[in-house]
Amino acid sequence: MLALRLPAELEQRLEDLARKTGRTKSFYAREAIVEHIDDLEDMYLVRERLSDEPEYVSFDEVVQNLGLDPAELKRN
Repeated sequence: MLALRLPAELEQRLEDLARKTGRTKSFYAREAIVEHIDDLEDMYLVRERLSDEPEYVSFDEVVQNLGLDPAELKRN
């Protein structure tokens, strides 16, 4: 069970939408959450990762760690 307090204007818009479409306010609230939860989770994950001490690796280290031939990279 979830209870939400919405700003009056948003509540009115939700009521109008529900009335016009024959759906419930809960249906649209659920749809909005389902539609945006992935984006919200991603946003918080990025913020969390950015707040940690970043680990920097040089390009040469990446090439070496991947077992790439630097000469091959320069030809392309």
